[in-house]
Amino acid sequence: MARVKICGITSLAEAQLAEKCGADAVGLLVGQRHKANDFIDRDTARRIFCSLPAFVTTVLVTRLEEAPSMLRAIRERLYPKKIIGMVSVENERAIERVRAIEDLVDNLILDSTVPSTDRVGGTGLAHDWSISAKIVGISKVPVILAGGLTPENVSEAIAVVNPWAVDVNSGVEGQDSRKSEGRIRRFITAAKNSR
Repeated sequence: MARVKICGITSLAEAQLAEKCGADAVGLLVGQRHKANDFIDRDTARRIFCSLPAFVTTVLVTRLEEAPSMLRAIRERLYPKKIIGMVSVENERAIERVRAIEDLVDNLILDSTVPSTDRVGGTGLAHDWSISAKIVGISKVPVILAGGLTPENVSEAIAVVNPWAVDVNSGVEGQDSRKSEGRIRRFITAAKNSR
């Protein structure tokens, strides 16, 4: 059964909603890189981290695709914290990135980018799942699939890619750009009933 992370949490209420709906993890975006409504300040992130139950994993997301040397330094400095390495899946070159960082991270997250706007993740766009499936087949560490996932397509994505976990942000937002309880519930149900 695929694990589920709800990313782009902006408040304690959203974090509690994700937890209530059955999310395994929540993602908090700190360190704004591009224009988006889901970045939060460090104090808000700290309050959310400290308020969730022990069995809900909290993930700090930077949206930076770090160089291998930086990942090595972060890993040494933050040990025993877990490190998830970002891989932008634009084409087959993503496999080179996987090979360069997989020994330096605990997990890989495969996500979509929009190079013209410098947007990394949270794009709402799916990438080529066949490339992601190849990465799952060769990776030494568990792979998290992100990028354009929704309640409507997550079952198909899991069937094609066979990831360890899935990660969603804009795919569970309502028309007000806030997390929707109905969409979160449908996404988690679809993800956990897949394979």
